[in-house]
Amino acid sequence: MTDFPSVANAGAAPLNHLGVIRISGADAANFIHNQLTQDFLLLPPHQARLAAFCSAKGRMQASFIGFKPDAQTVLLVCSQDLLATTLKRLRMFVLRAKAVLEDASSEFALFGCVWPMASEPAPPASAWALSADANGTRIQLYPGAGCDRALWIGPAGSSPALPQLPVDDWLYADVMSGVATISQPLFEALVPQMLNYESVGGVNFKKGCYPGQEVVARSQFRGILKRRAYIVRGSAPMHAGQDVFSAMDTEQACGVVAQAAAEPGTGAWVGIAALQVQAAEQGGLTVGSAGGSSLGLLPLPYALLEDV
Repeated sequence: MTDFPSVANAGAAPLNHLGVIRISGADAANFIHNQLTQDFLLLPPHQARLAAFCSAKGRMQASFIGFKPDAQTVLLVCSQDLLATTLKRLRMFVLRAKAVLEDASSEFALFGCVWPMASEPAPPASAWALSADANGTRIQLYPGAGCDRALWIGPAGSSPALPQLPVDDWLYADVMSGVATISQPLFEALVPQMLNYESVGGVNFKKGCYPGQEVVARSQFRGILKRRAYIVRGSAPMHAGQDVFSAMDTEQACGVVAQAAAEPGTGAWVGIAALQVQAAEQGGLTVGSAGGSSLGLLPLPYALLEDV
């Protein structure tokens, strides 16, 4: 199936499942640059970055959308259910760096904004572009479900100048963008390429070392990647961390659901799943168990780096 519902109306939904880590001090950018998969030292004021925080084995412990509101501050937006754990681990690496890390979630309002378009476009060159918007900051995201999308962040109690959007509509468009956010069920389950992060601006292979850097680099440059992220669709509810099985092997899971949402008006569900490439190409996918609900694949709205 290649047709799918689009979000019908422009609007903004509160994103209470996300939180904000603030890093402040003279070494803020340098400190976080050495911890994540993206370059924060050379990050210009008009851009944000998608980035992953990995274990020494290259497994993602959290993912962020980060930007610098000023020269000595970095803000990182991440899944709220991983924020405390991530903050504790990041603080372990501060040592003598002039950087203070804190949970600043209560100081900010986070909204997901959508603007429907006539047709699904190619991912814009402006993805991760940052601009001022009324009382806050708007970060352009990858499109999804026929919609232009942005993350809006402003002072607590503020909101963007858009009608209220049902959160379920935002979650659906977020899944259909094909860019997943790491949450607790995915903690240390995947390397960045298993979620296509190298293809959507989440990995910089030219920057210096960070935890797991050698594993991430080997995954990219030695051999064929065996797992990739796909958008899947099925008739039963899905959730992050749920196993996916293939007719090729009914005993062992061939992948995992990274993020999922209900499809508006149909009763179906869509998800981003990290799957073995061979199993995805073979078909016969089910969710939850080998006898679970069948899954079909929907097209990714972006090209993979190997295809660019």
